[in-house]
Amino acid sequence: MVNFEKQFKSIVKKYNDIEQNLNNQSDFDSEKLIKLNKEYADLKPIVERINDFNKNKKDIEDLNLLLNDSDIKIKEMAEQELIDKKKISKDFEENLLRLLIPKDENDKKNSILEIRAGTGGDEASLFASDLFTMYQRFSDLNNWNFEILSISETGLKGIKEVICNISGYNVFSKLKFESGVHRVQRVPTTESSGRVHTSAATVAVLPEAEEVDINIEEKDLRIDVFRSSGPGGQSVNTTDSAVRITHIPTGIVVSQQDEKSQHKNKAKALKILRSRILDNEIQEKNKQRSLERKNQVGSGDRSERIRTYNFPQGRVSDHRINLTLYNLTEILEGNLDDLINPLIASPILPMMLLVIQGIALCIFSNGFSNAL
Repeated sequence: MVNFEKQFKSIVKKYNDIEQNLNNQSDFDSEKLIKLNKEYADLKPIVERINDFNKNKKDIEDLNLLLNDSDIKIKEMAEQELIDKKKISKDFEENLLRLLIPKDENDKKNSILEIRAGTGGDEASLFASDLFTMYQRFSDLNNWNFEILSISETGLKGIKEVICNISGYNVFSKLKFESGVHRVQRVPTTESSGRVHTSAATVAVLPEAEEVDINIEEKDLRIDVFRSSGPGGQSVNTTDSAVRITHIPTGIVVSQQDEKSQHKNKAKALKILRSRILDNEIQEKNKQRSLERKNQVGSGDRSERIRTYNFPQGRVSDHRINLTLYNLTEILEGNLDDLINPLIASPILPMMLLVIQGIALCIFSNGFSNAL
């Protein structure tokens, strides 16, 4: 493990300097004081962790001295404690890096969830329905509000496409790594010979954009109205209530026809459009996280997978972090934490080198809040 001491000393020095400045508040105007207080609050949990890390490091140094003790019992005790202390030291380092990595500004946002059947015909639409139910149950377990914005179903209780709005506490932070192609391996109900088939469905999770996030000019929109083609009953498909909105600069097209009201369909379409535009902007700024939307979702081909659900083995495998779990039934019932939590933690590891190689020093020499 790389030595972090130089970076940690810089952080503690910056923290102490801010603390000293706050003790002399008369030297600063209100705007500067607000900035200092924010930096101080951001640094406090990190410095507390550094102090814990340093104390543990001192304990390791003391135990190493005891290894030379002539008393065998003391030596054995020191050896055992050293194993525990070194493990704790590694945990401290990883926790500190987690605190150092800049927060995703969209983590607290609500999300737009899109699921589409990919390769595999009817079986793919049935699997898309299973994923829809899985995320709906996961939302219920987290006390999130789950609203269907549009849905296109098949005659076999499958889903061709569904778009949902999920709102609640830290929705995007938990769901953002679900984007990609999900693959299923199982014997379809229509398969008489018992052969295992492979099908796929695509999932896209977008941070919900508010009007303050994305300003859409009326001149950039082409709005078409048409008669709904879905099974709407009385008046849904007898009036021009369906809406198609094209964002001319990006070419993004959103259609809505689930409501009887043209006004409601337009409002829903604009909500999805804003989120897709915001997603495009995020991808441009952060290629490492999701590249372009097409790459995030893929083509729907079964070879482009982030996760495989294997029914014969009761197994779920996430191919990005080489994680395999044998609790398929529980996962499909919405118990996703065992999958999602390792995914949330995993981006920390690739970021370690960046933090080590000077980002931390830059952050704490030029101003913590500005860098984050």
